[in-house]
Parts: sequence; C-alpha cells; structure tokens
Amino acid sequence: MENSSSPNVTTYIITFDGYVDLHKFRYLYFVLTLTVYILIIFSNVTIVYLISTRQSLHEPMYVFIAALLLNSVLSSTNIFPKMLIDFLSDKPVISYSACLFQFFFIYSLAGSEFFILAAMAYDRYVSICKPLQYPNIMTNTTIIICLCLAWFVPVLQTTISLILLHKTQVKLCNFDVKGIFCNNAIYTLHCARPGSLTVFGIWTVVDTIILPMLFIVFTYTKILIIAYQSCKEVRKKAAETCLPHLLVLFSLTCLSVYDIIIVRIESDFPKTARLIMTLQIFLYHPLFNPIIYGLKMKEIYKHLKLLFYQAKII
Repeated sequence: MENSSSPNVTTYIITFDGYVDLHKFRYLYFVLTLTVYILIIFSNVTIVYLISTRQSLHEPMYVFIAALLLNSVLSSTNIFPKMLIDFLSDKPVISYSACLFQFFFIYSLAGSEFFILAAMAYDRYVSICKPLQYPNIMTNTTIIICLCLAWFVPVLQTTISLILLHKTQVKLCNFDVKGIFCNNAIYTLHCARPGSLTVFGIWTVVDTIILPMLFIVFTYTKILIIAYQSCKEVRKKAAETCLPHLLVLFSLTCLSVYDIIIVRIESDFPKTARLIMTLQIFLYHPLFNPIIYGLKMKEIYKHLKLLFYQAKII
C-alpha cells in the first residue's frame, strides 16, 4: 500500500536512506555495532555501579557523573537496538510515530547532558572557589533540584516541539530520512516547516545548548583565574577535576554541531562520508565518557582497579 494513501500521518512508513551498501556489509555493521553497544553498556554501568556502592564516591561530583553515564546508556539503548534490527532487515524502515518517539528521546537526553555538565561546572566552582561553603551549598536537595531540572527542561522543550508539530498538522512530502536514525533530519520529510516550530527550535538550541555552554565557559574561566592566583595544590585540584568535564563538553559540542549542520548541507555531503562521521560520533561519544572519567578521575580509577583485581582473584 502506498504511503500517500495512509489515513493517519502516524502510520506512514519512513525509510532510512543513510546506509551504504547495507546488503553487502550488513553482518560487518551488525557485529561492530553490537560489540560497541555491549562495551558502552558494560563500561557505563560499571562506573555507575561503583559510584552507587562505594561510600567514598557519594559526593555531588560523582553523582552528576553517574547521571551523565546513565544518560549514555539510555541514549544508546534508544538508537542501537533499532540499528541492529535494520542491519538484518531487507529494508531499514520505521513508522512515523516510532520515529517521533526516537526523536523525543534523542533530544531530551542530549539536552539534559548539557544541563548536567553545567551543574558539574557549578559544583567544581563552589568546591574550588568557595571550599568552606561547599557543604552548605551542595546539599542533597541542591543535587536533586539540579538533576530534576536537567532532565525536566529538555523533556518539556522536546514535548512542546512535538505538540507544535502535531497541532500544525504538517503533511509529509518525503518518506526517506537521509540518515540512520530519527534526528532533526525528520524535518526534511515535511512539505513545509511552520514558522512557530522554527522559532521555538531556535529558542530550544539557545536555551538547551548555548546558554549552558556560556555558563560552563564562564564558570571554568573563573575557576582558572582563581586557581592561577592560588597555590600549587589548588591548581592541581582544578586541573584534575575540571579537565575531564571540559573534554566531555568538547565531545558533546562536536556531536551537537554536527547534528545541526549535517541537515543543512545534506544535499552537498557525500553519503559515505556522512555515514562514517555519524557512526564515529554516535559510537565513540557514549564510550568516551566512561573512559575519560574512569581514567582521569583518580578516585574512580582507584575503585576500578580494585574491582578488576577482585574479579581476577575470583
């Protein structure tokens, strides 16, 4: 049955057109993706487990790290199982409603990562610049409020975007997504994009990405200035605890910029290059976080070595 004859837009079938030689390399794609997915789950869950079970890691900074790694697990689970199914299917397709569902989780979780990184920057600022006030400021209540806002605000904004999309009743003129999952390329499916959705989309980018980034840059600049004016011990503490956060921020920013730009230049961008870049970014980022925090955070690294040493003895 043709897509155009479907009575409800949510029943439309969308085809992923971002794969290269899928029938030829399907098993290679499957094995590599499954291996990476298992590594992502194992590495992230291991560190979350350590943070939740080790008393010395029950501090605000480590709680935020656990939340960030949990985000990586959820975002990977939102994308990877569907990709694995597509690799073994005759044709990589998804219903329009399921595509919107995947879109919702991608941007809700991605947005929350920026807010969590902003909360981590504030935590480091208070710890280094106001150490005597740290216990009174970074209380359990503060942590809960930061995490609730970090998850609620992006969910609310993504929900509003989908509500606007539904209320404007935009028709679909295209049924091929030039990608391998439902990111903002779904907007290219529509015959026209409502002005209200465009304006709200710009506001969402500003509120979810730009403002948290400005706050993070401002906060770490203050930390660097104060650390530079302080003793060697303070400078060492600032470098050890802030560098991993900045590396993760850089990784997430690259992912976000690529996701925004690729839709704008899709007609001029080679399909193979787009697939390679998409796979690299969305495969390595969820692995990048646990590697950085596992190796660069001394307290986590210490517990990791102890855990693997105990496992080796058993």
